[in-house]
Amino acid sequence: MSMFVSLILVVQILSALGMIGLILVQHGKGADMGAAFGSGGSGSLFGASGSANFLSRTTGVLAALFFVCTLALAYFGNHRPTSAGSVLERSSVVAPEAAGIPAGGASTGAAAVAPAVPASGVDQIPAK
Repeated sequence: MSMFVSLILVVQILSALGMIGLILVQHGKGADMGAAFGSGGSGSLFGASGSANFLSRTTGVLAALFFVCTLALAYFGNHRPTSAGSVLERSSVVAPEAAGIPAGGASTGAAAVAPAVPASGVDQIPAK
């Protein structure tokens, strides 16, 4: 499972870096207007308008791959193994009856055990 999550993370990082590179290589919509009036920008690797279609589609594919990897990492990051019982059943707090304190605070003849910490903060305020 950890190897699969690592593989998804590597694919997500590579798709993010690819998207960054492709977005930086693309030119804006205003650059087409300058090429139409002879600014010399039309002599590119893919031709006058061939790069727009290829780079746009590749960016879209990488964005979709990035989105799928993000959803998969979110699913596997939130996936926790289920165990029998509730959170309260797995807690380590000891019930008052098990600690020797009778339920309801009534004394049964034996000396009652005083709590280690006072119930309210009034006793903790120093007197002047």
